[in-house]
Amino acid sequence: MATPLIVGLSGNITTPSKTRSLTSTALHLVSERLDAETRLLDVNDFGDSLGRARQAGDLSSDARQKFDLLLSADALVIATPIYKASYPGLFKHLIDLMDPVALRGKPVLLAATGGGEKHALAVEHQLRPLLAFFEAQGLATAVHACDKDFAEGVLTGAATLDRLARAVAQFD
Repeated sequence: MATPLIVGLSGNITTPSKTRSLTSTALHLVSERLDAETRLLDVNDFGDSLGRARQAGDLSSDARQKFDLLLSADALVIATPIYKASYPGLFKHLIDLMDPVALRGKPVLLAATGGGEKHALAVEHQLRPLLAFFEAQGLATAVHACDKDFAEGVLTGAATLDRLARAVAQFD
């Protein structure tokens, strides 16, 4: 049997970012727990063609390869920053390029970062319904990390790391 591929998508357009750190930490926990290949993509990796694309075929060849990698994954870790109670537009635009059946039944760990705890419900009120539209299998445990959970860009918050480990365990 082929080694499963789990791809992480960080919805932030800056690097480094707390969202990328959260996604990277999740993928690290996945690789420790499962015999799986992991890959990390940032929205920025899709380049300038993403903003101009009206459909997936409009992406540059490099961006299209990354898009196809995302869709071919056996499972996903999708994390986004939360700004003003929602995810950023370019992140949503990337998701909008997906065929509505592209994620059907695919396990997805939902995660987000925000400045404070007041953004935590955005995962449930923004991300979960978005992935439900695609009939993705959102894992029961979602993760929100805020500024106090990071030290020098590294996820260090004990409660958040524990919750992330519980979420990753649901990939079994």
